[in-house]
Amino acid sequence: MSATNLLFLPPGDGGDYRWMRIEDSRVAAAGEGLPQGDGEVIAIAPADAVSLHWAEIPARSTAQAAAAARLLAAEVSAAPMDELHVAVGEDEAGSRAIGIVNRGAMAGWLTRLGAAGVDPVAVVPAPLLLPRPDTGYVRGDLAGQGVVRGRASGFADEPGFTEIVAGDEPLAELDADGIEAVLGAAVAAPALDLRQGPFARRRGFAIDWRLVRRLSWLGLAIVVATLAIEFVRWTKYSFAADATEAKIEQVARTALPRGETLVDADRQLTERLSALRGPGQGFSRTAAAVFAAVRAVPGTELTAMDFQPNGDIRLGVAVDREALATDLKRAIETEGFAVQPSTFVAANGRITGEFTVRAR
Repeated sequence: MSATNLLFLPPGDGGDYRWMRIEDSRVAAAGEGLPQGDGEVIAIAPADAVSLHWAEIPARSTAQAAAAARLLAAEVSAAPMDELHVAVGEDEAGSRAIGIVNRGAMAGWLTRLGAAGVDPVAVVPAPLLLPRPDTGYVRGDLAGQGVVRGRASGFADEPGFTEIVAGDEPLAELDADGIEAVLGAAVAAPALDLRQGPFARRRGFAIDWRLVRRLSWLGLAIVVATLAIEFVRWTKYSFAADATEAKIEQVARTALPRGETLVDADRQLTERLSALRGPGQGFSRTAAAVFAAVRAVPGTELTAMDFQPNGDIRLGVAVDREALATDLKRAIETEGFAVQPSTFVAANGRITGEFTVRAR
């Protein structure tokens, strides 16, 4: 069974605390001093310490509503704003309650309560424990403090002053039973909580184990999904590699001599190619490059050609001028071969010598 303790702060600097224990919307116990028993504590600020006003503030964020409330408070308060704490309530029938209290008084209440081991969940002005009347005013006694609440006002009950404020408006009296009947609703949804801004209650850190478990399962699901994706990708690559290998084997069987056992397709095809074309770049490739170079350099001719077992070609070269030998060497090198020239000599009006052409 849930219970809420109302702790009435004494007016002024002196006086004792008084408390009421609310259970099932009824007053279950009351006394002086600090509350007895378990349950949340709501501190009740004295009516004469809080100036209450009501204003129409459009629905907006809490910070924006508080800023608008401070602007309105500056117009109705003579004290400097840096000495005041302004709190704004929830929208109620088109208007919001605005509470103005001295910053030092608010800090003093919370400090004294903290020293006594009490951290109230809210600080509510005493007049707001009374119901909001449709017309006129309602008056009642709360733990020895007389309070009055109107539709757009709330203040301490003082003889003579209350009658002047009420004027011709009806002033209803609430007895103890009437007050007890309305306390439950006032406690369940306070019209205004002064614990805002710098005086807001600090919430303790608590681990939401249910959320932790959900996040753990979500993390595990992400890991499993990632591994599944990688497994599918690996399987796909493995099948593709197998298919490629099978295709290579099929091509290799058509290129190798009939009946040859396939052991290493790449090595056997390399050996087969080398046997067909010769070592190095092969005779055909090397000779074609040499002939192309001779055609590209006029005044040069081949006098001999000898294909060596290691893939080199020895060329006998005759040129009209010595510079043409250099041009022919560069032309052959342009085809992607290395050229090693011998000593060239002049005879019968021509210059002759040898080139050794090999693959780079």
